[in-house]
Amino acid sequence: MSQSGRNVIGKAVLVAASVVWSARLPVAVAEEPALQAPDSADRPDDDVARLADAIDAHVEAAWRENEVAPAPLADDAEFLRRASLDLGGRIPSAWEVREFLADDDPHKRRLVVDRLLENPLFYSQLAVKLRMRLLPQAGADLQLQFQFPQFEVWLRHKLVADIGYDELVRDLLAIPFKENERDIAAIFYSARQGKPEDLAAATSRLFLGVRLECAQCHDHPFAHWKQDDFWRQAAFFAGMEGDMFGRLTESPETHTIQIPDSDRVVEAAFLNGETPELIGRNPREVFADWLADSANPYFARVAANRVWAELFGVGIVDPADDFDESNPPSHPELLDQLASDFAAHEFDVSFLIRAITASRTYQLTSGQTDPSQLNPRLFARHTARALSGDQLYDSLVQAMGAGNDRGFANRNDDIDSPRNRFRELFESQADHPAESQTTILQALAMMNGQTVQSATDVGQNRTLAAVLEADFFTDPERIEALFLTTLSRFPQPEELERMTAYIAERSGGHPEDTAARVAAFGDVFWALINSSEFVVNH
Repeated sequence: MSQSGRNVIGKAVLVAASVVWSARLPVAVAEEPALQAPDSADRPDDDVARLADAIDAHVEAAWRENEVAPAPLADDAEFLRRASLDLGGRIPSAWEVREFLADDDPHKRRLVVDRLLENPLFYSQLAVKLRMRLLPQAGADLQLQFQFPQFEVWLRHKLVADIGYDELVRDLLAIPFKENERDIAAIFYSARQGKPEDLAAATSRLFLGVRLECAQCHDHPFAHWKQDDFWRQAAFFAGMEGDMFGRLTESPETHTIQIPDSDRVVEAAFLNGETPELIGRNPREVFADWLADSANPYFARVAANRVWAELFGVGIVDPADDFDESNPPSHPELLDQLASDFAAHEFDVSFLIRAITASRTYQLTSGQTDPSQLNPRLFARHTARALSGDQLYDSLVQAMGAGNDRGFANRNDDIDSPRNRFRELFESQADHPAESQTTILQALAMMNGQTVQSATDVGQNRTLAAVLEADFFTDPERIEALFLTTLSRFPQPEELERMTAYIAERSGGHPEDTAARVAAFGDVFWALINSSEFVVNH
C-alpha cells in the first residue's frame, strides 16, 4: 500500500467493509426469483449429464429425508469464479467474466468447464495437489523441498498424457529401481527411506482410505484390521532399503517380513486376505496391479471421494482418508455410483469433474438461505473455503494483470520465491479448508506485505495502470473494472456509489490531482483484495 494510502487506512477499511462477503453469514432469501436448473429436455444426453442427474437424485433424496430446503443456484459470476478456482487455481480475468456473463448459450457452464479442463493451468494445479498429498512431509524436509518441483513436473507430464488415475498410481508404485539411475517418481519411496512400515501406512491411507498404521503395533482399536494385516501389506515392500540421503536398493525376491518384537514372519497379502503368487515377480508390481484394479472395492471409491472432497471441501466420506465402519459415507449409494462410473470411464478424472460440476448440487450458491442448510454433509449449499497459498498468489497475480495461461511464469520456482513464501505462509493447518482461520501473519501479509504493496503500486500493477490510463472510462467504470478483475462480478449499486464518493473525496474535488487519484484507486484495489470475498472460494 502506498504511503498516502496508509495515511487513510481507516477510510480504506470502510471501503473494504462495503464488500465483505455476505455469503458466510445467514442471509434472507433473495428477493429476485431463484435461478432454475436448465430444463432436462435442453440438457445434453450423454454420460456426463446422466451421472450429473444421478448425483442430484441421490442428494435430493437426502434433502427430502432430512426436510432440507436447498439454496438456489449460484449466479453465473459466482459459478465462473468457483469453477476457475477449483479447476485452474486462480480467479478468471475480467474479460473472461464479461464474456461469460454476456453468453446466452444454455450450456455455457459445461462449455466453460471443458475449456478449463483443457487449459494447462488445470494440469499444473492438479499436479500440485497430488504432490502435496503424496509427499505431505515435503514442507518439513529441506531435501524434499528441492526435489518436489521435479516431482510435480513428472506428475504433470503424466496428467497431460491423459492416462487414467489407475495407470498413474501403477506407474508411481511400480517404478523400477535401476543401479546408478534414479527416476524422479522414486521420491515417493525415498521420502519414506524405503521403510516397509511407512510405505504400508502411506499406500493404505492414500489409495485405500484405510488408516492401517493404527494396527502397526497391535490390532486396530476400533476397526477390524489386525496387526497381521498391517505387516502383510508392509511385506510387499520388504525388499527395499533406503538411507537418509534418499538412496534406494531393492531385493525384489523378498516378500516376507518379521513383525518387530516378535518371532513371527508373515508373507505379503492383500487387505482382502488374498495371498498372491509372488515367485519370480516383483511384489511392488503385484501390489500396484491389485491396488489400481477396477475390481478393487476400495480404490475407485477412495479416488472418487477425493475428487468430490476437492470440489466441495467436504467428502462423502469425511475425512477422505478414513473409510471405516465407524465413519460411514453420508450418501453411500451416491459414492458407489461415482466409483462405478469412474472405473467404467477408465479412471478419467476429467469425466468425473465434468459430471460433478454439471450437477445442480455443485452449482448451488454458498449463501445460506434456510436454517436447514447448516449441515455441510447434506450439500444443501456450497461450502465456502479459504484459498490455498497457490490459489491466493495466482489470483493476486491474475488481478494485477500479470497472469497467463501457461502457469503464471513458473509454479515450481525456487524455495525462496514469492510463490513459495506465499505457499508456506498461507498453508492451512485446519483439517478442512472450510475450517481455516486467518492468522495474524496472514492478515498482515494481505494488508501490507510485499506482494500486496506491489499490487497497489500503479508502476507494478498493470491492471491498475490500464484502468487509470483509459481516458474513455468514467470513474464508476474504472471501479467496475476493478470489481471484475478482483471479485469477478459487477459491483452492487451501493458499493459503486460508496467507492465513487471515496474517489471524489480523496481527490478533493480536483480530478486533475493525479497523485491523489492514483492513491485513491490503489486504496480501492487494496480494499477489494483484502475483502473476505476475495480470499475465499465460494
